[in-house]
Amino acid sequence: MLKWKLFGRPSRWPNAVPFTPAPTPPMPRADEIVTTWIGHATFLLQTTRGNFLIDPVFSQRASPVQWAGPRRVQPPGLALEALPRIDAVLLSHDHYDHCDAPSLRRLAAAHDPVFIAPLRHRDLLTGAGARKIVELDWWESHAFAPDVSIALTPSQHWSNRFGTPRNHRLWGGFFLTFGAAAAVKRVWFVGDTGYDAESFRAIARRCGSPDLALIPIGAYEPRWFMEPMHMNPTEAVATHRDVGAKRSIAMHWGRFS
Repeated sequence: MLKWKLFGRPSRWPNAVPFTPAPTPPMPRADEIVTTWIGHATFLLQTTRGNFLIDPVFSQRASPVQWAGPRRVQPPGLALEALPRIDAVLLSHDHYDHCDAPSLRRLAAAHDPVFIAPLRHRDLLTGAGARKIVELDWWESHAFAPDVSIALTPSQHWSNRFGTPRNHRLWGGFFLTFGAAAAVKRVWFVGDTGYDAESFRAIARRCGSPDLALIPIGAYEPRWFMEPMHMNPTEAVATHRDVGAKRSIAMHWGRFS
């Protein structure tokens, strides 16, 4: 970390990037999954079986304080106040660019959703006002509804948050399965991870090839430091192919400087 901070030469970021607000996402029909990338790793999945929000970060900074730390260069693509009813919030790990306490508090108060997270996130979520909490180990799944299953998939990453030891909490991705038999739809939120072809292929063998994969492409330089924990765009394409995804969306880029 010291070598990176003292001797690295990061590219300069703009203070702000022009932004045109997106229209409100359409309501899903039948078995549709309407997917909205709100920014960084925050996604809204709208289905007729419920609405799911992944890694919600709506604050100006990805930091334990709002006067320092990585700052937004673009606002969220959809304001928190513009969200539809949220039935479940999925939290991949406790890093501040994925787990934003002010956003969690507002969601808990306004929507009272089910919060689904890896092991040892209960204290963090309870502190944010969550009442309904599900914790999962890798490969465990939660039956959100009779035809909706949410599984925690392994990833090659880590966790750390002010006030708790490094790797105190588990991390991972989410594999969501909607429907059954010939009508099944699958979405894989990869989560933060280094590239691991065998692990990804194992996910496809156990869970099926996703119709949609949400794959990170950012925070990958310098490679000597970031390679174990973050994929670059070339590795993201390989991941898409490894799991046989029908379609993929790149995430984890372009929001925080």
